[in-house]
Formats: sequence, C-alpha cells, structure tokens
Amino acid sequence: MSFFKRLFKSSDNSPAAEQGIALNEATHVSAKDLIGLQQQARKLNLCCQSYASASTTGAHRSRFRGRGMDYQESRIYQAGDDIRNMDWRVTARSGKPHTKLYQEERERPVVLLVDFSPSMFFGSTNSLKSVVAAKVAAIIAWAVAAKGDRIGALLISDTHRELPPKMGKRGVLQLIRELVNFSDPRKGLRAQVNPNSFNEELQRLRHIARPGSLVFLISDFYNINEETDHYLQRLSQHIDIQAIQITDPLEMTPPPPARYSVTDGEDAGVINTRSKKQRQRYGDFFNKHQQQLVKMMRHHNIPLMQISTADDVLLTLQKNFSQSGPRNNVAKRNNKRVA
Repeated sequence: MSFFKRLFKSSDNSPAAEQGIALNEATHVSAKDLIGLQQQARKLNLCCQSYASASTTGAHRSRFRGRGMDYQESRIYQAGDDIRNMDWRVTARSGKPHTKLYQEERERPVVLLVDFSPSMFFGSTNSLKSVVAAKVAAIIAWAVAAKGDRIGALLISDTHRELPPKMGKRGVLQLIRELVNFSDPRKGLRAQVNPNSFNEELQRLRHIARPGSLVFLISDFYNINEETDHYLQRLSQHIDIQAIQITDPLEMTPPPPARYSVTDGEDAGVINTRSKKQRQRYGDFFNKHQQQLVKMMRHHNIPLMQISTADDVLLTLQKNFSQSGPRNNVAKRNNKRVA
C-alpha cells in the first residue's frame, strides 16, 4: 500500500484497479519513447570529475587502487587493499602498514538504482512519477554510453532486477526493456509494499558498484529510515553517489480547499482540504519527509536534486549537469534548491 493510506480517510468507492488503468504517454513509457531520447542525452555532461574502476582503458582518471603506471601517494593500509601494493619503506619508517596508490585511465561503471515502488505511480500534473523516473534513467544511460562507460542498474518493485554494467548501446537497451516492464502501472500499483526494499537494494549495490563507480539513486525516497543512513555511509566511502528525488506538486503544497477522491490503484480514499487540521497534517507529513531526506544526504555529502512531474525532464537534467560537473554543480544547490 502506498503512503496515501497514512494520509487519506477510507472510502467505499470501487478501486480503480477494478475499472482498468488507461495507458498513455503520461502513465507508461514505451521503448520507442526511451530510445528516442538518445540524441537529446548527448547534451548532458556526466564525465567531469569522474572516477572509474575497471579493466579497460577509457577517458576518466581512476581512484582504483591497483597496479597503474603513475604513483600518486601512500596511505595507511585498509582491509581489501592489494598486498602487492604495500609500501614497505613507509611501513618500516612509520611502524604502520602503508599501501601505494596509483592512478590510471579507466572507463567508469555507472549504476542506476531506480525505484518503482507503489508510491512512484502517482502524478497530478504531466505524468506519473514512475514515467519521470524511467525517462531520467534512460537519458542518463544514453549519456553514459555516449562517453564510452558501462551502464548497469538495480530496479525496485515488489521484486528486483539486477543488470550488471555493460558497454554501449547493448547496456542501454537491456535497461530500457526493464524500465518499460517495471514502469507499467498495472503491475506497479498492485505490487506488494516492502518497506525495506530500498535498503535491500543499497545492500546489493555494494556487490555491483565497485570502488570508483558512480551511482544514481532515482526515487521519491519514501522508504528511507535510520537503516538507510547506515548503508549510505558505507557506500559513500568508496563510490560517488548522486541522489535524484522525483516529486509531484501535490506533495509540496496541498490542493485548493475541497474534497478529493484519491486511489492508490487498490484502495480508494478522500482527502478533505477544507479542514485546516487536515491541511496542516498534509503539510507536516511531506515536510517531515523532506527534512529527513535533506539531512541524510547532507550528512554523507551526497548531492540531491529534484525533478518534478511538472518539469521538463531533459531541461532539468541539463541545468544540473552543466560543464561544472554533476557533483560540484548540484552540491552548490543543495542548501538552496531543497528545503
């Protein structure tokens, strides 16, 4: 059940799921739509300040702790470091084990964690949040492929799908197939809610996203909790993370005073914004969630950007991923853009 159950009073109206769900470009993306974003995605700049870890050569400098050609520095040995890179001279002088760090040109794995939990199948303006999430993922994937990097993904619903990073068009097309499948509202609205699904995928990320990878978290983040903070702390130590929050105008501001029928595709309800108490309750719910999310991302120095169902997806991504690079450009907005 979506977060609406915590907000809306129950109603005797028939569930929308029994009446059928109309599929159009606002409620479900098609493979043709996502493939058509390829040329537009070339305008995005995702390579600035990129770090990568892989076995093939590419255009990015790497934080990979391996046997490269250019020595960078020595630091205290950490669990998992290759013992072949031990700096025995520094170890002998300091009395503490040190390892050498090298830097080399490598292509960079990029992993998208895309959330299609039931709360993502909501929208009051141009489209459902699930449609926006799918477009964001596809545009980023095409931009990654254009730079010669590998693209992989984890997709969340009541099940999950893991796509190991692959090069080029092949990697993007495998992602698009799954985006079309997972963004189907007929399936998404009937999915069983797993409050811990987001955390479970963060755990899986540790096995997919190797040190130096770039990870995009695409979600409305309604399933975050204290445990999420723990997983983000561990992940952010070794990989770069960019959080993209998908929102809807109705989540930011209550609708004009009236009685509204709502449904999560399974149960129906009514929200009464004529009531001052209900409007306050409505605002408090979303404000508390937003404050929790912003605090968590700031704590781990994870840039957080918002894309609304009312926004032009490509234009918003272009503004945030300018020539200053994704991390620097978005981090500057973190205190201003998200309140």
